Amino acid sequence: METTAEEQLIGPLLLARGTIDRSSALRANEGWLERAWSDPSSRVLVIDNGHTLVRRTGDEVHAVLLPPEDAPTGPRYLLGLEDGVAYFAVAAPLPGIPKGDVNGRVTIPMSLIDTPEGELVAAGLRQVGGLLGDRDAGLLVYAVALEAWHTTHEYCPRCGSRTDIQAGGHIRVCPQDASQHFPRVDPAVIMLVRDEDDRCLLARGPQWPEGRLSILAGFVEPGESLEHAVAREVAEEVGITVVNPRYLGSQPWPFPRSLMLGFFAEATSTDLTPDAEEIAEAHWYSREELARALDSGELRLPPPVSIARRLIETWYGGELTGDW
Repeated sequence: METTAEEQLIGPLLLARGTIDRSSALRANEGWLERAWSDPSSRVLVIDNGHTLVRRTGDEVHAVLLPPEDAPTGPRYLLGLEDGVAYFAVAAPLPGIPKGDVNGRVTIPMSLIDTPEGELVAAGLRQVGGLLGDRDAGLLVYAVALEAWHTTHEYCPRCGSRTDIQAGGHIRVCPQDASQHFPRVDPAVIMLVRDEDDRCLLARGPQWPEGRLSILAGFVEPGESLEHAVAREVAEEVGITVVNPRYLGSQPWPFPRSLMLGFFAEATSTDLTPDAEEIAEAHWYSREELARALDSGELRLPPPVSIARRLIETWYGGELTGDW
């Protein structure tokens, strides 16, 4: 199978967007960080268990960004700069939302927001990652990833002491042994497998309801190349050999800390033997068969915010309907 021009284009990858300068050189400058936090023009995105406040105006969705003086108290992370404005994230309960009720709706005083009046909703990346503009999408992905890391890495893996947050939220330091710990990113390959008839392989895990299908994926193991991970995961999950893995793009998936690396790969056989612990069912689909299954409601695909959906649509040659 030859690589077509369309296969070189996987975009838009909705969670790979962003406009701010991450400004890593400023993270260790405590004086600058305090001045930026005291600047009323700085903006703060509040993050609570992967959710933030967003505002709808018609078809547009914007993240609610607070001036520092109105932000709640909590761990503070520098996200970066844009046009001279500093952006921070604070991990804390969302203003006006009862603790633990991050799915509620809320109206807060206009003095707390820097956007025009509108409905405010607590939402996560899966709900609004594809609706936000480039700046807000990048800020939210970044904040979600940092919050998830800090939540699960509060203690030193060497001695068990509680670590301190430094460098604008990008390092945790152990006060006992001075060891430094940095945010983790776990690489995972996700691959659209095609056979010699250019059919696409879709499957679902045992935890998913019937009709909810996607492409294969798995984590990269220590000492393993991306290409080898593609071949290994496909062989382990459905029992076939693939060749010619071709990298098409990557997207952060901070649930909690993955980086999804997208590939196309070619199957050398079509006889599927799914691993029952990993795969409940797996099937080959032509473009016509996939379109019919989506139209009938028999099949649902991952949402547009996912790289899986972009890989499937790249193979298909156009947009598809039928979201989870």
